[in-house]
Parts: sequence; C-alpha cells; structure tokens
Amino acid sequence: MECGAGECEHMAIRKVITTENPILRQKAKKIHRFDPSLQRLVDDMFETMHAANGVGLAAPQIAQSIRVFVAEYQEPEEGAHHKVAVFNPEIVKAEGEALGSEGCLSIPGYRGDNIRRATRILVKGLDVRGKPIRVPAEGWFARILQHEIDHLDGILFLDRLDSPDDLHEITSEEEEAEAEAEAIIE
Repeated sequence: MECGAGECEHMAIRKVITTENPILRQKAKKIHRFDPSLQRLVDDMFETMHAANGVGLAAPQIAQSIRVFVAEYQEPEEGAHHKVAVFNPEIVKAEGEALGSEGCLSIPGYRGDNIRRATRILVKGLDVRGKPIRVPAEGWFARILQHEIDHLDGILFLDRLDSPDDLHEITSEEEEAEAEAEAIIE
C-alpha cells in the first residue's frame, strides 16, 4: 500500500519478538470482527517487515496472537510482484515437495536448511475488509506463505528440521551476503 502526503503518519514499526516469548508457540485466534484498526495493523506489519528486509511477517511475531500475515515478494526471473495480507488463512491445496533454507526474524542469527515445503499451494482466507480471497502460490512465494501460516499455528522452522545439523549460525558477513542475494523469510 503506497501512502500519499500525510496518509501514513499512523504507520509504525513494531517490535519483533523472539523465541523466548510464549506467544510464538500458541495457536493464534481467528478474527471475526473486521474494522478499520485491522488496516492500521496490516500497514504496521508491512512497515515492520520492510524495515527488517523481510518478505513475510505473521501477527504473532509482533506479539499479536491473531490469524493474519503479510507477505511481499518480487520474483527474480519473471518479475511477478506478490503482495498480500491474509486473515484466517488456510492452505486448501498443496502439491509437490522441495527442500529449502529458511530464516526468521524471531530466530535471529540462524538459518535452517533442508526444510520440506510444498512447491505449489492455494491459500484461502479473508482480506482486510473480511471479503473472501484465494491466493495461489508456487516456488519461493509458496514457501513464504507456508512459513507464515506455520507461525499462526505456533510452529517455527526449527520444528521442521529433520536434523539438528541442518541449523546453522549465520555470521554477520554471511548475513550481509544473504541479504544481498535474497530476502529472509520472517
């Protein structure tokens, strides 16, 4: 969402919580009442995600135990731009499987390798006004959405590691190089 003159004064960068906060391990609550405060929350989530050079952020990561995530990703090759905010998301279709690496702002300084995710998914949910939406995703964008939906169920990428050997500490040099190569999933 782009802001015109004076339109974004209410946006704020929220504090991203880390693994010691129990909210990250709770199943987030469904949203039943849609009001203007949710647009402000979504705007804050996008601003927080962008400030952290992320491509996705779930509400529990900013200590809000509600079922909403935001994601924004630019495909490198075909250039497709994806930007979504989904309330009460649910994966209704999943196909294929791929191993990949993931990081998370709630687990700073670490990366997980060989994490299994579906290669193509269909997510249904609601937009910021409570209207039904369907979000098809494949490849890296599908991985991002699955990672964020896991957060809404109290699941971290750590739970998806097949082996403790697949968890790696990231040095500041590696982190800078990775940030240049591709964004980190929240």
